[in-house]
Amino acid sequence: MPRSVNNVASRARRKRVLEMAKGYFGRRKNVWTVAKNAVEKALGYAYRDRRAKKRNFRALWIARINAGARMHGLSYSQLMGKLHANNIELNRKVLADLAMNHPEAFKAVVEKIK
Repeated sequence: MPRSVNNVASRARRKRVLEMAKGYFGRRKNVWTVAKNAVEKALGYAYRDRRAKKRNFRALWIARINAGARMHGLSYSQLMGKLHANNIELNRKVLADLAMNHPEAFKAVVEKIK
């Protein structure tokens, strides 16, 4: 009985990886072993950075809120503490947007907690 290798599935798998490598530089885009390694590495970075993105945005929001708070004589931690004490449930994303794009609204929030 001849050996069955399922070449259809093998070719489809290679084709899928080479499609993902489209746009890469040099042999990374068209040589199977090089492209496979490049795509695996890229997928690993993508997985890692989907999580890092959340951390980066939170850090950015905190920096923006802190800058806005200090313009009104408070630190970030004082502002957040007073917000929680007054049961004002605005998340950091919204607060950062107010501090950057709507300073009068951010000032109203600060005045409410003072």
